[in-house]
Amino acid sequence: MAPERLAVVGTGLIGASVGLAAKRAGVKQVWGWDSDEESLALAAERGAMDEVADSLPAAVAAAELVIVATPVATLKDEVAATLAAGSAATVSDVGSTKSGLCESVSDRRRFIGGHPVCGSEARGPGHASAELFEGATWFLTPVAETEPERYRLLHGFVAALGAVPVAIDPSAHDRLMAVTSHLPHALANIVLNHAGSVRVDGHEPLASAGGSLRDMTRVAGANPRIWVDIFLDNADELRASLAEHRRRVEDLERALGSGDAGWLARWIGEAAVNRRTLLDEAYRDVGTLQRVRVHVPDRPGVLSGITQALGAEGINIEDFDLHHMTPERGGTLVILVAGENEAQRGADLLEAQGYAVVVTPVLDDE
Repeated sequence: MAPERLAVVGTGLIGASVGLAAKRAGVKQVWGWDSDEESLALAAERGAMDEVADSLPAAVAAAELVIVATPVATLKDEVAATLAAGSAATVSDVGSTKSGLCESVSDRRRFIGGHPVCGSEARGPGHASAELFEGATWFLTPVAETEPERYRLLHGFVAALGAVPVAIDPSAHDRLMAVTSHLPHALANIVLNHAGSVRVDGHEPLASAGGSLRDMTRVAGANPRIWVDIFLDNADELRASLAEHRRRVEDLERALGSGDAGWLARWIGEAAVNRRTLLDEAYRDVGTLQRVRVHVPDRPGVLSGITQALGAEGINIEDFDLHHMTPERGGTLVILVAGENEAQRGADLLEAQGYAVVVTPVLDDE
C-alpha cells in the first residue's frame, strides 16, 4: 500500500531516488522541498517531483507521508520542523543512525524512524535512480507510541519501492550499524592511512599495493560531510565496536607471538565460514558463483563493450568490480557469473576478443 500524496524533504541522492521510486510505484503526487535550490531544481528536472514547494509547510500541507532525507547532522531539526509544520502526515527519515533522533522526537505517534541500507558512492540528485532500493533492507524503528495505521502506511510504502522493510529497536539498529557499516568505514581509513604514512626501506607501500589493500579500503575517504556526522552521532556504539575489535587484534598478536599455528588455522576457518554466510545472503546460490577476472586497458568504452558482449550472449552478470592500477597498466575487471559453464562461455567469448581472462570459483578463491 502506497500513499497517494508524498512529500520529500531533502532532494539529494536518496531523496530524489525516493521520489523517482514513488512515482514508479504509483504515488499520484510528489512534492519536494530543499533549502538547496539547485538540488531541488535538478531533482525536479530529473522527474523526481511533481511539484516544487517554496517552503517546508507548503511541501507537507497535503501529504499523507513525508520522508525527510537531509544529512544526519540536520535530521533532528528538520524532523522537528516537519512535525510542527501543520500537517497531519506520517513522518519518517532515511538517516543511518536512529537512537538520538528517535529520542528527540516530540510526537512519537506520527514519526517512525527509517534507514534504507542502499547507499551509493555517487552523490546528488543527478545520480538518483528509481531502482536504488530494489531488494535493499529498509530498517523501520516503530516504538510503543507508534500508531498502527501509520506504521502500516510506511511499511507498505517501503515495500512498494522494492525494498524489504525490517522492524528494529532504534538502539539495536545503531549497534548493528556500528558493526556492519561504521566500523568497516573506520577501519578502512585506519588501514589506508597506515599504509600511506610509512616507508619500508625507501619503498612507498601505496605504490606497490595489490588487490587486498584496494579491496579492503574501497570505502576509505568517503565524503567527510556525511561520515563525520555519522561517526559522531553513533560514537558510543562505534567506540564499543572498536574496543571489541581491539580485543580481537590482541588475540591475534598473542597467537603470532607464541607461534600458535592451530589458533591461526581455526581463526581463518571461522572467517571462511562467516564469509560464506555473508555471500549466501548476497547471492542466490553462492556455491555456483565463478569469478571471471579480465585484464582491461585504461580506455573509454571498455566496460560497456564487455558487459554488452556478455549480455548479447545471454550471460548474466551477478556482480562486478573494476580494480584500476595505472593508466599504463590498465586494471582488472572482476565479474561474478553463476555456473561454471556460463563463466567459461564468457571467458571464451572475451578471449576471442583479445582479453586475458582467468576463471576461478568464488568460494575456493576467498
